[in-house]
Amino acid sequence: MFQRYIPELLRHTPRPGARGFAVLAGTEAIARGMLISVFPIVMYRAYQDSSLVSGIYFTLGLFSMCWGLLVPWLVRWIPRRWLYTAGALFYVVAAALVIFGEGELVAAALCFNMAATVTVFVCFNAYVLDYVASADLGRCETLRLFYSAASWTLGPAGGVWLLHFWEPAPFLVAGGAALALLVVFWWMRLGNGKLITRARAPTPNPIAYLGRFFAQPRLVAGWLFAVFRSAGWWTYVVYVPVFAIENGLGEQVGGIALSLSNAMLFASPLMLRWVERRSVRFAVRTGFLCAGTAFIAAGAVGALPWATVLLLMAGSTFLVLLDICGGLPFLMAVKPSERTDMAAVYSSFRDVSGILSPGVAWLVLLVAPVSGIFAATGLGLLASWMLAGRLNPRLGWRMAAAAERRRAEGAAAE
Repeated sequence: MFQRYIPELLRHTPRPGARGFAVLAGTEAIARGMLISVFPIVMYRAYQDSSLVSGIYFTLGLFSMCWGLLVPWLVRWIPRRWLYTAGALFYVVAAALVIFGEGELVAAALCFNMAATVTVFVCFNAYVLDYVASADLGRCETLRLFYSAASWTLGPAGGVWLLHFWEPAPFLVAGGAALALLVVFWWMRLGNGKLITRARAPTPNPIAYLGRFFAQPRLVAGWLFAVFRSAGWWTYVVYVPVFAIENGLGEQVGGIALSLSNAMLFASPLMLRWVERRSVRFAVRTGFLCAGTAFIAAGAVGALPWATVLLLMAGSTFLVLLDICGGLPFLMAVKPSERTDMAAVYSSFRDVSGILSPGVAWLVLLVAPVSGIFAATGLGLLASWMLAGRLNPRLGWRMAAAAERRRAEGAAAE
């Protein structure tokens, strides 16, 4: 009898949808955005050797990639809800190691932070594929970016400011955000995802599904789009500040440029509407073509520092567009029975780009200035534009139809 007075929202949580996953991603973005610019500073303070710091990042990048490929195997033994919980707690452990540990434990803290990012990312994508219809994937990605925009805009600069104000402060904020992430996750009651009938002969080891991945060209192409998009962001985040300092523009230019670029995430709903009125193929090709052209032009005018920075900022706008639509070719091609396995493969794009980008940059710097890295990145983006020409022209038409239906229902309601 008393249950009639309890709000429906508290008695039964709503079915997970695009907005719920956006809240989940936005909460995690607080933990990640707060520390993205703090960890390099803390690492350098602890080891006082840029070469050693670079070596640690490279080694942990390899570890992160291997860990991500192991997650589907772990899911066979650990329920997905507990694995997601462990990933969120890794953020807390990383923050605690920095706050209460000695300087030498910073590398271990970074290791836990990378493992947290990969674990949560793999589980998150598997949940999205379980609960979000294919036609709503574009809306889900857009809401995820929109809800994360404030964290990625304010977090990097805010984290550094808090670090100078009181060293434990950014890690306390990140740890608190991770605990809030756990609260939101358990409130959503995602469980272990939808039950998918297993094959009669399950894969016997954690890398056996790589063969199935390489046997599906659509998945390989979608993964390559993610790698080159991530490489574009890696170049922008790391080398724009370096270029600005070397050319006398000051230390603040790189941070301001990154903040302004991340602020474009607030325009992601408008970008989604533009994508819905066209095909995913057209949107992906437009993003890679314009971003690649802007990066190559920035490399060509390297003697004009301000023009270079402005061109790179223009290119980053199209990287934001690719953040919205660039992952759709992969997500729309995944089979229901392979969601967790392929989500792990997809998550490796961040680690692969983090290994590939500094390697290419090192080779470029042997024969060219920093602006040459922008041109090399632009060539990679143009290569993705050519590869995207092989996508099905009708890819995403169901997403556009669903959006048109939602607009029609909204107009009828008015």
